[in-house]
Formats: sequence, C-alpha cells, structure tokens
Amino acid sequence: MSEFSPPYDFKAGAVLLVNKPLTWTSFDVVNKLRYTIKQHLGVKKIKVGHAGTLDPLATGLLIICTGKFTKRLESFQSQKKDYTGSFLLGKTTPSFDAELEPDATYPTEQITSELLEKARQQFEGDLEQYPPQFSAIKVDGVPLYKSARKGEKIEVKPRPVHIFKFDIDATNFPTIDFYADVSKGTYIRSLAHDFGKAVESGAYLTKLVRTSIGDYQLKDAWELEDLLAHIDGLESVYSKE
Repeated sequence: MSEFSPPYDFKAGAVLLVNKPLTWTSFDVVNKLRYTIKQHLGVKKIKVGHAGTLDPLATGLLIICTGKFTKRLESFQSQKKDYTGSFLLGKTTPSFDAELEPDATYPTEQITSELLEKARQQFEGDLEQYPPQFSAIKVDGVPLYKSARKGEKIEVKPRPVHIFKFDIDATNFPTIDFYADVSKGTYIRSLAHDFGKAVESGAYLTKLVRTSIGDYQLKDAWELEDLLAHIDGLESVYSKE
C-alpha cells in the first residue's frame, strides 16, 4: 500500500484513496482536492481525476489520481466493485434512489422469504440492465439526467453487466440490506429497482457504500477532511511556477 500512503509526489503522480462524503458529487471531491493541491504546490494547473463516479447520496471508496497517474484511471475503473447498502420495498422514485420523492406505492404483503430468495438468484451472473433515466450517460451528447429533469424520457438500450455475488438480509423488512460484487458499469440503483419488480412490487435505493474497487479497500481510504488537512500541513518542496 506504499503507493497510496504519504509522502505524495502530486506532480509526478499520486494515487489517493478517499471516502466520498454524503451529498458530495465525485466531481466535488476532485475539484476540492485539485484546488488544495494547486495551493500547496503553488501552480496554476495540475491533472486530477477519479475512477468510477459515485452518486451524491452514496458514500465510499473513490480512487483519485494526480499528475501522470491520471493515465491509470481507466485501469482502476475497469475493475469489479463491491457495495453494501439498503433499498426499500413498496415504493419507487423517478431517480431510483432517495434523491426524489416516491412517485408510486406498491403492495408488499405478497412478498415471502421464498419469493425474496427466488428474486435474489435472478440477479447473479450475466444480466442485461437498463441504466436509470437519472444518470450521466449521454444520448446525442446530452446526459440523461438533464433530459429527465425536463420530464423527457429518452430510450436507452440495456447494457451487459455481471453480478458476481448478491446477498440480501430481510431482517428489517420492508427495508432490504444487501451486499453486491459487480462488474464495471453496473448501476446499483437499477439493481434495486429491478429487484422490486422481481418481487411483484417496487423498490428504491436508500443507502449505498462502495467498499472496494478491485483490491483497493475503503478501510484504507482517507476521510476527505483529514486528507485536505494533511495536504494543507505539508511543507512544500516544489519551486513556485
């Protein structure tokens, strides 16, 4: 883990593991780190990017690369990812998560442990998954979420994904807690929405935490405030540019 630990050479390239705070976008985190690193280095520009976007209402592992290491972002992004979280049965929202208010209510009385297990098994292996309308996927150059916020529904094709493992815990029914180990490109919001359909009801995501990307673990990540304070406290060893 030495390459993820101080001291960092931000100009030559650094890899930072960060726990994304709730309500922050992934780009908010990148922008805040870029500004802080530029102030530390005394430079006007430096490359900073992230691998794998998390929605604002999700928390968990972001891999941030600086300098020449931004060329490695695609290799990080292509790795499988692990998530834990919860979804609520009996309601849906347009965004498939708690960002928007529920738009429909469905019965849950018919849902048995057997039905839950039958549905769970349907969501392991190779799947065709429709991305949420509220997503950053672009159609004709326009992100889907921009069209969705205007009330426009854009037709999108399903995408192949692979779910290596999907475990559920119905102890707090109608809230379902879950663990998912998934391929690149899998939308957990869509997984929650589709699971609701599979049990003849509805569902939306209420909590999401990304716990790993490949071999890189959330437990090794910085809290963002701690990382920013660490960078602010570094003695600059670079000449001003």
